Amino acid sequence: MNYHIMTIKKLAKQIVTASLIILPFFSEAQQIGQEQHFKILKGEQWYGGTVDEGSQAPYQAGYNFDLFRNNNDNQSAPLLLSSSGRYIWSNQPFKFSISKDEVIISDNLDSVTMHTSGKTLADAFNSASHAQFKASGLMPDSLLFASPQYNTWIELVYNQNQTDILKYAHSIIDNGFPPGVLMIDDNWADYYGKFAFRKDRFPDAKQMITELHQMGFKVMVWVSPFISSDTQIFRELNDNRLLIMDSKGDKDLKWQDASKPAIISWWNGYSSCLDFTNPAAQTWYRGQLDSMMSNYGVDGFKFDAGDIEFYTGDILTYQKKNANEQCELWGSMGAYFKLNEYRAMWKRGGQPLAERLRDKKHNWTDLKKLIPNITAAGLLGYQFTCPDMIGGGEYGSFIGLAKYDQDLVVRSAECSALMPMMQFSVAPWRILDKEHLAAVKTAVQIRKKYTPYILQTVKESAKSGEPVIRNLEYVFPGQDLSAIKDQFMLGNRLMVAPVLDKTTTRTIVFPKGKWKGQDGKIFKGPLKATINAAIGELPAFDKID
Repeated sequence: MNYHIMTIKKLAKQIVTASLIILPFFSEAQQIGQEQHFKILKGEQWYGGTVDEGSQAPYQAGYNFDLFRNNNDNQSAPLLLSSSGRYIWSNQPFKFSISKDEVIISDNLDSVTMHTSGKTLADAFNSASHAQFKASGLMPDSLLFASPQYNTWIELVYNQNQTDILKYAHSIIDNGFPPGVLMIDDNWADYYGKFAFRKDRFPDAKQMITELHQMGFKVMVWVSPFISSDTQIFRELNDNRLLIMDSKGDKDLKWQDASKPAIISWWNGYSSCLDFTNPAAQTWYRGQLDSMMSNYGVDGFKFDAGDIEFYTGDILTYQKKNANEQCELWGSMGAYFKLNEYRAMWKRGGQPLAERLRDKKHNWTDLKKLIPNITAAGLLGYQFTCPDMIGGGEYGSFIGLAKYDQDLVVRSAECSALMPMMQFSVAPWRILDKEHLAAVKTAVQIRKKYTPYILQTVKESAKSGEPVIRNLEYVFPGQDLSAIKDQFMLGNRLMVAPVLDKTTTRTIVFPKGKWKGQDGKIFKGPLKATINAAIGELPAFDKID
């Protein structure tokens, strides 16, 4: 081996040069728990933290959020990004607030650093992505993007059964919709922790999945980390100490001395929970999922629950991990399966995980949250995101509902049509009249037209880490577009401006350049224009220069 010998003078010169390069990227560092103030630059806007607060971004004076033990039922990360090319990062959660002149960090569990990496929001994101959550180069199963998805939740709720699932699937085809991924939702098993279809509702689950495959569907099933107590599987897991244990409020109690598992409250009642800090629990769980695939032909899994809030309280785990870290461990399970979906996540940006926005209500207010929240997801590294079920996925908003708002369902479908994924649950052919059903099918056809571009953008994103869906500030910095929350960019070429109110017109802001509408009309930006957009019309514009 030849060694290059440099003089002390030359080495010193290199050190000075390296310092000049490094210093701008590590401008300030914060000690654990020490409140620190970062001055906001002139015109600087801040984004990040958590997806469900995306509709509040860019954050204004008075805003605050605590990332510790809280993810608002959606994805989050210890990352803040600025429109001036700066970002704030920590390996652990922290609390942040925005004043008129400062970003204030407090209650941090690890050191926090401010990095300067350029002059734009895209500069800040790309630097953060490369340094903190580098893209894996992999993507989830392409069928999630290439065709609409169908989830059985709103139609069947807890009455998942073989007869109605097959009826739903046949209705998809019979009504002229293309097959895609079909997700069988909660309550397909006798109890949580038993990974076998219940015989009273699924007399031949393997044959059901074979039939769904023959129709062109791939099949996912709903799973969670919870285990029903008073069952044989619960007793076996408890005997092997694979469950989260109860500390009984004793802060000095060690895991090995804990005598009983914790009982955790969640939306389906009270259950025990697997301890994913224990590698043996991970091995057991993955083995159950593998058996579902081999025994029934299941293609993948919808990983629900796992929210940060469920890992709080009097609990002890095999390895000492905080609530955020345990949510992250739940997120690591999905990487084994190309067909996956998550709603709750912590710090898994850049991974081949399909993420979904939290359940939205059947109303116009929640429809308006889709665009800012999905762009927020991309800025945190969660680029493979689904905008929730068309018409709303929050079942409580449907209880007692005399009738559906048909315009809302159509506009929801149009808003989803050119996002990374498009997911149906409530059956549009059941609740819509002929005109509105045709409009939903038009939205599906628009998606089909742009599917090659969607797949191209997704594949590029898997390599680069860049968001698939981008806000206008990301693509067109310096044009005062940060306040635009009802338009988005699919990649750098296609601008989408869906109608999000009960109206047939909308005002569109065109950035600099030439834009070609679906009807061939050319708009030259910068420009603000009001256009007509009847039910069944999705304003979308290709950038042509």
